[in-house]
Amino acid sequence: MVRTKAKITTANPTGYKPRRKRRYRPGTLALREIRKYQTSTDLLIRKLPFQRLLREIVQDLYNEGQLPIQPKFQSTAILALQEASEDFLVRMFCQVNDIAICGNLVTIQPKHVQLWKRLCFDK
Repeated sequence: MVRTKAKITTANPTGYKPRRKRRYRPGTLALREIRKYQTSTDLLIRKLPFQRLLREIVQDLYNEGQLPIQPKFQSTAILALQEASEDFLVRMFCQVNDIAICGNLVTIQPKHVQLWKRLCFDK
């Protein structure tokens, strides 16, 4: 009679195999996120951090003496400023992206933003 070694299995006794985390190709998740934000009408910047930033800017202007009184803001005014600033940023990044594409680049760089500023504001 021939003796063989018994196989020792380290398998899970329940037979459950944990799933591997799915890895997408580079850029796939970024494109999905872009499509998600393009279809939504939600604000991209959170309301409270934007409000804090706005109040900090106004406080600095007041401390420098450029504002005679410290203004108070209605919530609708803050919302309108946030809508306008987000619209400005989205348009700016679209145009800066076009500038980067003209240079056969995929990623925007600070030099593209500087060129955009020269093209838009030097008149």
